[in-house]
Amino acid sequence: MDEVLLRSLTPGVLAVMVARGADFAAAEDAVQDALVEAVRVWPADPPRDAKGWLVTVAWRRYLDAVRADAARRRREDRVDQEPAPAPSPAVDDTLQLYFLCAHPSLTPSSAVALTLRAVGGLTTRQIARAYLVPEATMAQRISRAKRIVSGVRLDRPGDVATVLRVLYLIFNEGYGGDVDLAAEAIRLTRQLAAGIDHPEVAGLLALMLLHHARRPARTRPDGSLVPLAEQDRGRWDTKAIAEGITILQAALSRDRLGEFQAQAAVAALHADAQRAQDTDWVQIVEWYDELVRLTDSPVVRLNRAVAVGEADGPRAGLAALAELDASLPRHSAVSAYLHERDGDVVTAARLYAEAAHKAPNLAERDHLTRQAARLNVRIRG
Repeated sequence: MDEVLLRSLTPGVLAVMVARGADFAAAEDAVQDALVEAVRVWPADPPRDAKGWLVTVAWRRYLDAVRADAARRRREDRVDQEPAPAPSPAVDDTLQLYFLCAHPSLTPSSAVALTLRAVGGLTTRQIARAYLVPEATMAQRISRAKRIVSGVRLDRPGDVATVLRVLYLIFNEGYGGDVDLAAEAIRLTRQLAAGIDHPEVAGLLALMLLHHARRPARTRPDGSLVPLAEQDRGRWDTKAIAEGITILQAALSRDRLGEFQAQAAVAALHADAQRAQDTDWVQIVEWYDELVRLTDSPVVRLNRAVAVGEADGPRAGLAALAELDASLPRHSAVSAYLHERDGDVVTAARLYAEAAHKAPNLAERDHLTRQAARLNVRIRG
């Protein structure tokens, strides 16, 4: 199956759907379903008109969704006309739903992807970006997970680790965009921490609180990003920081270190510094070493390269960066920063421009573009 062909056809198919009067968000979901069906069917029975086939299948899926939504609305209207039920205690089943979607019949990665899509409200594109895989690949993974759970009873909840991963990814998506999404992840993690005595649950809650505490200082009034080193630390939420550090210290004292506790320890060291230049980068590198041992994640190694550059100088950071795949998201941005600190502004300007082109969102792209422009002014001057 040629994924490049599918990606090239997607905008045109989506445009046809919208031109026919389809709602954009619903049309996007229908096109994704059609792409998954194409991946399944085309290898054995390729169509003569690929775009026409996709339009036909997507439009059918869209109509099915519209009919289902209309039926749901009719049921809701009937319920509204019924007498009010007797009072009952308020119950929030959201967290339980997370556990049920993390079904033991699914692999952890598939369970996380399904829960993020079905319960967390993230798009396939957002989930694919979090997992560093193509969108079509993630769409197949989610579709496969749906097929698996469609044939089993959702009466066997999954494990805590899977649910923690879901909450972590939802928070990350909300932290970079929708405030309500981040706040909802914190709310659910608080619920989980209240019901489960687990150091990694506490570690995740501490991590969320420490990151969320910095949110008021992360953007300027015009929406542009403010790097950590330039943030007004007087705008950080000291109450949230204090709570996060208290929770983290209690979790670490149990001597059952996990990745969320280690990440929270890094965030705590940033929060503890009164000024950016007071940051204990040597200790942060040590915590990243622990994270590499626990996860061997390329993203962790990328962040470690930044910390090494701060602790031991930019050339040491560039040496650590050279060990990583250059296609890793934000690799160009990190390389640009380290080259600038090393005095190579020409290379840094080029890399900032390259990183801007690859940026996953508008705010980050604008920030990196401004960095490149700033250095180009210096070069010309």
